[in-house]
Amino acid sequence: MLNTPWDTGSPLYRKLVVSALILTGVGILLAVAGAMLQADQLVFAAIPIIVAGLAAHLSGLVVRGRDARRRHRPPSGR
Repeated sequence: MLNTPWDTGSPLYRKLVVSALILTGVGILLAVAGAMLQADQLVFAAIPIIVAGLAAHLSGLVVRGRDARRRHRPPSGR
């Protein structure tokens, strides 16, 4: 069996990854819809949503790194 980040990740990591995917996807859809409708307000409103998705993704990377360090840390007391 492969040890993928999804398999070994904590519930917080999984929530952050799903949130990042949803936020980024919604932001991209809004930006594309705004471009097709030539509605600049919709395109500019999509930018903070995409940024929030990227921030959630970066937070997930931090949580994943923290979890990996905890997993590979030697047991205390030795």
